[in-house]
Amino acid sequence: MAPVKKIKAIVKLQIAAGKANPAPPVGTALGPHGVNMQDFCMKFNEKTRELGDTIIPAIITIYEDRSFSFITKKPPAAILIKKAIKLEKGSAVPHKDKVGTITRAQLEEIAKIKMEDLNANDIEAAMKIMAGTARSMGVVVQG
Repeated sequence: MAPVKKIKAIVKLQIAAGKANPAPPVGTALGPHGVNMQDFCMKFNEKTRELGDTIIPAIITIYEDRSFSFITKKPPAAILIKKAIKLEKGSAVPHKDKVGTITRAQLEEIAKIKMEDLNANDIEAAMKIMAGTARSMGVVVQG
């Protein structure tokens, strides 16, 4: 059995798919831990290249020997909602100014994509979570 590596830090970042580079925010988050940033950027970009320019959350585990491993999550719900209804940005005053409308079918698609990252038991619960996010952005949920 291989010896267990000792974890030095866990860093969470949100980076555009295929566009990680050693500049901030990647550099400022990983630099203090002595991680080879070029190596991380290359591996992240390789793993996410086919996802276009969507924002991808990554959880990077940095070990004492300066090596690292990372996992990627699904894009944030707000990004998926904006993409689904072709919205530039959410409302500054969501309870007063409504900026768009989303259908239950679109919410269900987003919930299916996000399901593995959510703390929901079924698709209905996941849809309720997505509906709450939509409402907090000033998007009206139909149905």
